[in-house]
Amino acid sequence: MTSVAATLEALTRTLAPVGAGARLEAGVLLAHALGCSRAALLADPARPLTAAEDATLAAFAGRRLAGKPVAYLTGRREFWSLEFEVTPAVLVPRPETELLVELALRALTGRHAPAVLDLGTGSGALALALARERPDAAIVAVERSPEALAVARRNAARLGCDQVRFVAGSWYEPLAGQRFALVVANPPYIASDDPALLTLRHEPRGALDGGADGLAALRLVCAGAVAHLQAGGTLIVEHGATQGPAVRALCRNAGLAGAATHRDLAGHERATQAAAPG
Repeated sequence: MTSVAATLEALTRTLAPVGAGARLEAGVLLAHALGCSRAALLADPARPLTAAEDATLAAFAGRRLAGKPVAYLTGRREFWSLEFEVTPAVLVPRPETELLVELALRALTGRHAPAVLDLGTGSGALALALARERPDAAIVAVERSPEALAVARRNAARLGCDQVRFVAGSWYEPLAGQRFALVVANPPYIASDDPALLTLRHEPRGALDGGADGLAALRLVCAGAVAHLQAGGTLIVEHGATQGPAVRALCRNAGLAGAATHRDLAGHERATQAAAPG
């Protein structure tokens, strides 16, 4: 039988093709297979693995090397220091999307009990992160996929975010007459012929494919914003690193003011913010 320490080193070498994150991923998978935390692994490096645990890890490694995201193997992903359930029905939450939470919280400063809308909520990451930070907010989260909506509702229940109301539907369709202080969205924005979709083939294509130019969903989100924002309300959308100019133009054409694009920690243009007239 091999020890935790030896297994971690061997698994890191096996996962080397995934890139710089191989050791981190090896630790996550090893902890999951052993049913413990990564801290517990470090505390007991000599602990031997059973044959069953070795077999589980070998299966994990094979699936990871085939492109399966670690989050789908463990069923969990951390976002905004919260643990979310993830399944292949939802996009895996990314660290860069935390920029939207930061911008949203800034936009809500000084607003009491704001009405907030999260379009295309997926796992519920954005809506629930905002709910934890602003328990006074009345948050509506819209999602067209029944399977994704079920995941988001389970996450809300586990995180105790009962102020979030989940609504089935596509973008603004189920929200006639409703207005919000803030609308946030992380819509699909990868062009249909972009090779990146092959790399992301294990994640739901509907949450990634933004049409011929990657802007189909962003057009809908920007175009409908004025009708669903309160006077002076804010729209914040995530987009691709080269799409900032196009998204700012979409905002201006939709009648929104002050469109500005913000960079993520990697220095890429990642989110554009604009305001409704008011």
